[in-house]
Amino acid sequence: MADNKVVVKVGTSTLTYENGKINYRRIEKLCKVLADLQNQGKKILLVSSGAIGIGVGKTGLKQRPVKTKEKQAMAAVGQCELMFMYDKLFGEYNHTVAQILLTKYAVQTKQKRQNVINAIDTLLDMDIIPIINENDTVAIDELEGQNIGDNDMLSAIVAKLISADKLIILTDIDGLYDKNPKTHPEAEKIEVVEKIDDNILSMAKGSGSNRGTGGMITKLAAASYVNEAGIDCYVVNGENPSVLYYICDGINKGTLFKGKKSN
Repeated sequence: MADNKVVVKVGTSTLTYENGKINYRRIEKLCKVLADLQNQGKKILLVSSGAIGIGVGKTGLKQRPVKTKEKQAMAAVGQCELMFMYDKLFGEYNHTVAQILLTKYAVQTKQKRQNVINAIDTLLDMDIIPIINENDTVAIDELEGQNIGDNDMLSAIVAKLISADKLIILTDIDGLYDKNPKTHPEAEKIEVVEKIDDNILSMAKGSGSNRGTGGMITKLAAASYVNEAGIDCYVVNGENPSVLYYICDGINKGTLFKGKKSN
């Protein structure tokens, strides 16, 4: 049986409430589902946003900071809280987690990329769940829009690095719509995308949440990146983490961006 490596990316809007506070009920369920999938034999890797958002909630700030140095501070506070939470919740299901913080420099050369692959593969072989985030405390390029770009793209880079079976991006919308469903009630969801072209790109405008940094456009960029490597990408609503069971069973519950298959 194939390794069946599954990369799951969870965004700030899925991890927190509108006020920035942690949504414990949802995160507890996410950890339970991921632990169960790991027990089934899947090799699970979690790319988790949320450090800055959780840092903002923990320190009581009324809104996400604008200044880079303040984002760095919130990332430092939030990353500590984030990993404490994951360690505790996964530990309740007898699973060990490991933290990996990456920057663009960690994947810049072939040797550096191999070092990352070796670390991740070793953790997966030991049935340890790697939890990956961009290192926003010291790598300010990403905070200013100059680094890997967003955790959507980070999850895609990781998925390609480890030759994942699929990438699942959990967000606050059900998938890709032909129009913005928040302003157009008649908008229709696109079930399957065979190729990301200009028409598909034109459907993705705006940011999905005031708590995160990405929107559908960053998810399309991530999907395009892994599709070129033959990896399927699913963009689904993370409100109910049980949706991961369906996707791992091959049932589409969001929008499936199909990876290019070699002849």
